[in-house]
Amino acid sequence: MREVPMVTGPVQQPSVVAQARVAHPAGLPADPHSIGLPGVPRPAGLAGDVHALGRAVAVASTEPCWREEVLLRLRPVRHGFAEHVRVTEGPTGLYRELLSQSPRLDHGVRLLTREHVAIVAAILAVQQIAERPETRPDELRHRAGHLLRRLARHRRRGADLLWEAYQTDLGGET
Repeated sequence: MREVPMVTGPVQQPSVVAQARVAHPAGLPADPHSIGLPGVPRPAGLAGDVHALGRAVAVASTEPCWREEVLLRLRPVRHGFAEHVRVTEGPTGLYRELLSQSPRLDHGVRLLTREHVAIVAAILAVQQIAERPETRPDELRHRAGHLLRRLARHRRRGADLLWEAYQTDLGGET
């Protein structure tokens, strides 16, 4: 009988989705999730939305409708992050499950929960500054860069917490 290696850890999901870019009559993409060239893969979900926002911010002021593009790309980030908060903090959320299995992770869960509040505030700050007609592109890039760094740091901390929860075997906790 052939031995099959055992796979442990979280299930890996596909990390890219190919989507074609379709032009909108006003020069903006018709699909707020599409970025890049037709057929070129992009990260899926919130990560893809954050990537698209970063690209829109990077070209701010070089495109005619740069404010609208940033606001268009910010909307799915705002919605995706709200869904992330609901899935993690909700009554049957990931954090409650983590704490029931590994109470030692309480500090990390509290830190991530506090970051949620700060990230929501940063998203709103970028939206407000992008909506102001007198905002300079460099000011918007600065504020959006702050948001993008916070999101990247939060994602890294969340991944580290999951790694610690499911890969560390300290024994005695069940």
